[in-house]
Amino acid sequence: MNACWNNTAGPMKAPSSARRQARLRNLGLAAIAAIAVGAVTVAIAQEARFLRIGTGGAAGTYYPIGSIIANAISSPPGSVSCEKGGSCGVPGLVAIVQSSEGSIENVEGIGSGALELALSQADIAYWAFHGSGPFRDKGAIADLRAIANLYPETLHIVVRRDAGIAGIADLAGKRVSLGEEDSGTLVEARAVLDAYGISGNDLDHVHLRSGPSSLMMSEGTLDAFFIVAGYPVAAIEELARTVEIDLLPVNDPEADTVVAYYPFLARGVIPAGVYNGVGEAPTISVGAQLLVAAGVDEETVYEITRALWNENTRKLLDQGHARGRDIRLETAVEGIAVPLHPGAERYYREVGVKQ
Repeated sequence: MNACWNNTAGPMKAPSSARRQARLRNLGLAAIAAIAVGAVTVAIAQEARFLRIGTGGAAGTYYPIGSIIANAISSPPGSVSCEKGGSCGVPGLVAIVQSSEGSIENVEGIGSGALELALSQADIAYWAFHGSGPFRDKGAIADLRAIANLYPETLHIVVRRDAGIAGIADLAGKRVSLGEEDSGTLVEARAVLDAYGISGNDLDHVHLRSGPSSLMMSEGTLDAFFIVAGYPVAAIEELARTVEIDLLPVNDPEADTVVAYYPFLARGVIPAGVYNGVGEAPTISVGAQLLVAAGVDEETVYEITRALWNENTRKLLDQGHARGRDIRLETAVEGIAVPLHPGAERYYREVGVKQ
């Protein structure tokens, strides 16, 4: 049967080259629009989840380590997948790094709901969970759970070489920073000074982070400062390049008393050469641990733990900070100071890490 044509329109003609190109352009624009709409739909469906991680001062160790961990566990909506060379974090999760005064502020932040994740010294976490030590009057923080033991932190007692300070007993009468208020450093500093019979009244003391302490020491307005952190500490590295400093040894019988009294403290050593012109310094150490609020759901913590120990995270840790190399799966549950979160516990059980 013959087709009927509209006599007024004339026979159908093949489209010209220009018309074909225009039609292809229109089809391409329509496809791009459809893809864009699809992408927006996916982004809306996969809303970002934000978790806050408490760290420490920017010149210390918690902040850079916390930043590496935050980067490793994050995978914002729309990120390229791990399988395609992109983020290997938790899909849709964005971890926000927050600077703080350190361990005490961090565990209190979890307790108050201001933080979901935090770095803390093991002893501070233990005391907070049990309502003992510096938390005896504040009360227990029952919400604390652990994800992993990370690396050993060491007590640094930094002194100007020209200040006439050969040992801890010589700190009496000197201008000394004991670490900021609500920090683990302050707790350790007081414990060590008490063992040596030195009280706060014996010192001209202030409460500062390592950054301001380093600046004051370089200006000659501070003789010594305490900091508990994984070496190398950026503020001390910078200071040692401009001022001659020493690290006081913590290896007297008094140090044995401190270690025996506090179960999470152990002997440690800061090797020679970590800081310019500074020799080996025996000292005491405590584990740094990654904590999480008990209320964070099990699946999220499971995925965070898995992302923490992903092989791509291993590269970030090894390349990002000297202490990152000490963060290892085989020591992830050693010396844990509070109960493991069920999500982390499930991951370790699956990979065969003994608890």
